[in-house]
Amino acid sequence: MVLYAFLLLLGISVAGGMESGIIGGKEAKPHSRPYMASIQLKNKHHTCGGMLIKENYVLTAAHCLNDAFCGPGHFEVVLGAHNITQDEKSQQRIPVIKCIQHTKFQPDNKRNYSYDIMLLKLKNRAKLNKFVKVMALPKKNGKTPANVKCSIAGWGLKTPKAVEGSNVLREVTLTLQENSECEEIWQHYFNSERMMCSVSDGKHAFCQGDSGSPLFCNTKPQGIASYTYDGNCANKTYPQVYVKISSFLLWIKEKIG
Repeated sequence: MVLYAFLLLLGISVAGGMESGIIGGKEAKPHSRPYMASIQLKNKHHTCGGMLIKENYVLTAAHCLNDAFCGPGHFEVVLGAHNITQDEKSQQRIPVIKCIQHTKFQPDNKRNYSYDIMLLKLKNRAKLNKFVKVMALPKKNGKTPANVKCSIAGWGLKTPKAVEGSNVLREVTLTLQENSECEEIWQHYFNSERMMCSVSDGKHAFCQGDSGSPLFCNTKPQGIASYTYDGNCANKTYPQVYVKISSFLLWIKEKIG
């Protein structure tokens, strides 16, 4: 059943990105998360979330964008947004000129999503202000204990059966689960060194993504939303999985300087 659920999940159109989706939760206070990025196709279609970590770099999940279509002219990042359907004065829309996927990420290898991390290089540097800010990464590779309350935000589905995503940024609080429990359920699809997970109470979750959005624990970005159970995002049995940011600090530093 575990393998079947995971294959269902990866059967989603990964090449085109996943629709973001916060299940439960509430609307975020406008511009309270100035590091948030909406990764969009040129037609302004939201595909994934991300986090501004340098004026010209956004951190997201590797499966969000197909590397073959990630050259100049296909994707752009919107910063400083609350309502992504409006041209807010706070927004900055910057083209993506390069996708830097982790070299060990293989989209066709279902066991290799522990390297589901990617950097987007922007054509221009973001102008930092009260609406757009860079988020500092963790300083070292440490363990975040289970049962800690964390939060994640995104533009997307309010319920698993919704057709269209939310226009405004929404956020939800989730609880971290023991890595040993995640390994027991997801088996070889979960790597405790490079992944972390949260458990849903059946009402709150991220859904079919919010892929690439950062998970915050104790005011620090700790994870990148990677995958969840596709049949029911708020499933209580199957933990939601994130790539552990602190495991990739050297890789990030090497790529962005």
